[in-house]
Amino acid sequence: MISENAKYWIWLTLALGWNTPKMKKITELYPDVADFCKGGEREWRLCGFLHNHDIEKLETVPFEEADLVLQRCRSLNYSVLTIDDEAYPESLYHIYAPPAVLYIEGTLPDFSQCLSIGIVGTRRATRYGIENSYKIAYSLAKYGVTIVSGGALGVDCASHRGALAANGVTVCVRGCGINSRYLPDNALMRRAITSRGAVISEYPPDEEPHGYYFPARNRIIAALSDGLLIIEAGAKSGSLITADLALEMGKELFALMGNNSPQNEGSNHRIKEGSAHPVTDFMDILTAFDRLEVDAAALDINDISMADIAAVPVKGKRTPKVEELLDDAQDNPKPKEKAKRKKAADGQPSAQVIKRKNSTSVVSKSKLNVTLRGESKLVYDYLTDEPVHIDQLAADLNLPVRQALSTLTFLEMNELVRSLPGRKFVLS
Repeated sequence: MISENAKYWIWLTLALGWNTPKMKKITELYPDVADFCKGGEREWRLCGFLHNHDIEKLETVPFEEADLVLQRCRSLNYSVLTIDDEAYPESLYHIYAPPAVLYIEGTLPDFSQCLSIGIVGTRRATRYGIENSYKIAYSLAKYGVTIVSGGALGVDCASHRGALAANGVTVCVRGCGINSRYLPDNALMRRAITSRGAVISEYPPDEEPHGYYFPARNRIIAALSDGLLIIEAGAKSGSLITADLALEMGKELFALMGNNSPQNEGSNHRIKEGSAHPVTDFMDILTAFDRLEVDAAALDINDISMADIAAVPVKGKRTPKVEELLDDAQDNPKPKEKAKRKKAADGQPSAQVIKRKNSTSVVSKSKLNVTLRGESKLVYDYLTDEPVHIDQLAADLNLPVRQALSTLTFLEMNELVRSLPGRKFVLS
């Protein structure tokens, strides 16, 4: 879906900028943005909020540039939502400088009909921070809560993955264009998000990141969230900018309780000063909303595999890519695997027979004629139409959970396998 007035608003953002309150003033003075854009210099001077340099930009930026952006969105199958559209989130409209345009890949949830929690924190997260980001997002998503975050390394990434593991809805707000290759380690995750939520940005599709884009992006995360959870924020953490914005917007603020270390200095301070609710688990968040009825026994949120956290990229720590894991397994097999390959090369049958533990006969879907190697072939050959938990798959195939997860992600992105609730997988 592309809004009817998208070309006008895109043109205005190209001329006047993305993070300006002037866009909201246009909606307040002009019922139809086309009237403002076509009014020319006389109209622009009479409106009372544009400076001379704004008018110069409007006169010099070709309107055709907006058409090029729209063509790019269509080619990438992106939606374009504008500030005057009925589907534009009301909570976003009421902030100081709402984005005039939202570029969307996937499906943006109706924030007026769901509880949404933003989760932000350090890119250099500890194991404690990653586990809690993942588990809290997973549990909230199980209860139908939409998880909003920024798609960055560390806490953001763990939160998105936790929501995805619960087959929940999550929204990633990028500080660059959706199509930017920034943070390639999270590319597969972003693709998964678009199938169960949305990746959004106020910047054109191919816009590369700049440092000042990220603080501006934080206002969108805060606005779309009914409450904001801070995880492992230092005294000068950028996450505290989002926290301040959330408080200014009247949102509930939460902070994960951490130890007495610089890593938690900012979030612990918010707890001590009373501006943030202390959090030890997801129920501390749900019970903070007065009009929300929560049945703690309604769902089994303990059926959770922590497999995904092994693949969560953290700033300062290199995470192997899926392709590297597969290539390494193919080119450098384990000693036992080398022996099996030698027997096969000598014309002797391999002794390896993959069977599910505690399973009866399984009728498998016919597998596609695809060329795979290494772990990808091993996992694909193992899977059937009977759901299997990732932990069982890893144990049966004698694979590290991280490698099994990366391989499954690779196969899922190629539409060869399908993930189910509870971290179970079947053939597509």
